[in-house]
Amino acid sequence: MSARLDSLTSWNADWTGLRVAVLGLSVTGFSVADTLTELGAQVLVATEGADAEYARLLPVIGATLYDGTLQTVPDALVAHAPEVVIASPGFPPHHPVIRWARESGVAVWGDIELAWRVRDKVVRPDGRPADWVFITGTNGKTTTTQLTASMLVAGGLRAAPCGNIGVPALDAVRDPSGFDVLVVELSSHQLWYLGLAAEAGQPSPHASVCLNLADDHLEWHGSFQAYRDAKALVYRNTRIACVYNKSDVATREMVEEAEVVEGCRAIGFDLGVPGPSDVGLVDGILVDRAFHAERHTSALELTTVDELAARDLAAPHVVANILAAAALARSLDVEPAAIRDALLAFRLDPHRIEVVARAAGITWVDDSKATNPHAASSSLAAFPGAVWVVGGLLKGVDISALVAARGGASKAAIVIGEDRTEVVAAFERHAPAVPVFEVDATQTEDVMARVVELAVGVAGEGDVVLLAPAAASFDQFASYADRGRRFAQAVRERIGRGDGDHDTEQPTGSDGGH
Repeated sequence: MSARLDSLTSWNADWTGLRVAVLGLSVTGFSVADTLTELGAQVLVATEGADAEYARLLPVIGATLYDGTLQTVPDALVAHAPEVVIASPGFPPHHPVIRWARESGVAVWGDIELAWRVRDKVVRPDGRPADWVFITGTNGKTTTTQLTASMLVAGGLRAAPCGNIGVPALDAVRDPSGFDVLVVELSSHQLWYLGLAAEAGQPSPHASVCLNLADDHLEWHGSFQAYRDAKALVYRNTRIACVYNKSDVATREMVEEAEVVEGCRAIGFDLGVPGPSDVGLVDGILVDRAFHAERHTSALELTTVDELAARDLAAPHVVANILAAAALARSLDVEPAAIRDALLAFRLDPHRIEVVARAAGITWVDDSKATNPHAASSSLAAFPGAVWVVGGLLKGVDISALVAARGGASKAAIVIGEDRTEVVAAFERHAPAVPVFEVDATQTEDVMARVVELAVGVAGEGDVVLLAPAAASFDQFASYADRGRRFAQAVRERIGRGDGDHDTEQPTGSDGGH
């Protein structure tokens, strides 16, 4: 069996009759099933609570559906006797079906491995499939993926962002128009599955980056070390450039430990003056000293902080993402002028340090995408002294370090979400002088109205009210986007009523501190 699976490294290989179980029927699971049935495999899709539209399409493409509990291994799955199980990223290592497959000796793949194996479905005029660029990190992945793709397109390359960004890599691989480069955002979940890949299924990206590393998804991986080790796999087999964050020692250590293709270079980025193999800042100018023939004596200008500020792109963590993306683009010979052109046209996605309103001297900022402490720390650094809206589902992550490092500079904290007790306790321990207000509204539609009411009571001329929750949204909202939309709507409704008066609010507790 291993020999057959090892031979499946091309769209044109013989996939006929391969028995595959696909776990999950989201956009990723359907892309896997659709690909494999087109290749002639025998596909069983196993899921709990199937999406009606995808379920309707499965028999059309020639796949079979099992829709029932997966907390135990279903008889339908055992009877299918899969040679390969391909799991959607939501299935953690400890899931019963994943454990069963591994203990039974069944190969376990993720969607990225399958996409790599069939990457030659559409090739370039020279007969080669698209180059791949890998991007991961605790925060900034999607923005950096979009930035990189936009820079490559500005440089004349056909490039597509895909992967964890929302477009399955398999859809990009099968796009009949074809691409020169696939810019693949990878979650730690997808990388964990790549860690299971046999040599025949291991990708070899042109360039790769881990932007940063901080506690996240510990409930999925089981430990920070396991999470870190999954992230480190982004660099494995990189051919040209391993880009790392000079301000995050963990990413440098990942590069030092990585098994890469001989000749691959380590390229650093941060907000300091760059060395000869880095990109960085010199007197407010973003420069490249890594991919410049005269890098030992000079640097190439990419853009300036002032130009970025004019487009709301000058927050420090956004500048860091821009530098990382520029390094990836430069590794593919994109000229500095094209990088600058891409930045002049770039817009951050909604809910990423998005200014939603300015009124009565107050700036309201939606960074609902800051779903963990590391992301929220970057937001707070960009807006020191803000009225901080924080809380939600902490996902097993201790918020104390963030409150200790950044919370004390806040003008006030407005705490929302299911895990409010932990957040309030962190302020009591580490930032006792900061006024803290709890929002105990139980109805989703009431939460943000109360947040805005409290914020108006404490914010004054020149202040920022910053939604940077440092937590997941699913306790009270459908998604981080839903949380951000509701925040912006509540702000606009308050402004629309002409409520400019700042009523005095009393923080939690009798002493005026908490």
